[in-house]
Amino acid sequence: MPTAPFLYADFPTQSAIDQQYNPSLGLADTTAPARHFAEVSALARAQLPGHIDVPFGATRAETLDMFPATSAGAAGSPVFVFIHGGYWRAFSSKDFHGVALGLHARGITTVVLNYALCPFVTIDEIVRQVRAAVAWTVRHIADFGGDPTRIGVGGHSAGGHLTAMCMQTEWARDYGLAQDPIKAALMVSGIYDIAPLRYSYLQPMIQLDEGCIGRNSPAFSARPCTAPAWITWGGNETSEFARQSALMHAAWGAQGNRSELRPIDGADHFSVISGFESPRSALCDWLAATL
Repeated sequence: MPTAPFLYADFPTQSAIDQQYNPSLGLADTTAPARHFAEVSALARAQLPGHIDVPFGATRAETLDMFPATSAGAAGSPVFVFIHGGYWRAFSSKDFHGVALGLHARGITTVVLNYALCPFVTIDEIVRQVRAAVAWTVRHIADFGGDPTRIGVGGHSAGGHLTAMCMQTEWARDYGLAQDPIKAALMVSGIYDIAPLRYSYLQPMIQLDEGCIGRNSPAFSARPCTAPAWITWGGNETSEFARQSALMHAAWGAQGNRSELRPIDGADHFSVISGFESPRSALCDWLAATL
């Protein structure tokens, strides 16, 4: 009896792809992660000094939120730029202010990026906005007490992908900056070959085509880079998140770059970033040591 054709790679159906790439399917309460993010974000805003909705570009979505670890004019603190997830079509910077809680206690300034969402813009445009935000941070973070020579970039889920895209950037050619202004890259539960998502529940919103996939799959466009990277995911996530991370790790290493491939044990796709809320977590420890 002939076997049915595969929809994509080893996946016979969209349902099989969704089982791997839709992290909400395994949750008893699909609203719990968003509620948690909102609660800890409100706590961060109440406890930490901040600058909210600082524009870095021309459109309303192009803003960033900063939680300085030191006052302007003091010795510059290391800086972590966080790029939120939501599969490029959900959430905003305001939902992830909680990542500043643990980092502030470690003396690290946190910058949380906002960007426009699919389908109102394309992933190409989101990548452009995020790169522009990082360039703005390099140029202006000293005005807010940060050290522009000690900037790390990281993100979660779609933000992990966008972090990898930032690390492909030709900063000297395109922005007039040092070629490697980023000193650490922290990629958490990212998607680095986005091709499978064309056949998933996400396609009506993110509208992938061959050109977009080719331009925005950073596992196939890594460049030599001096920044060390930690490529991680939740130990309780699906095998595809582990495979995607290993793929990016291999691509990073093939360029002679330094990276660590290590999961966060016991974490799912949403709790994997909870460590940012605690100063003595693996995430905060790695950033503090690297920056």
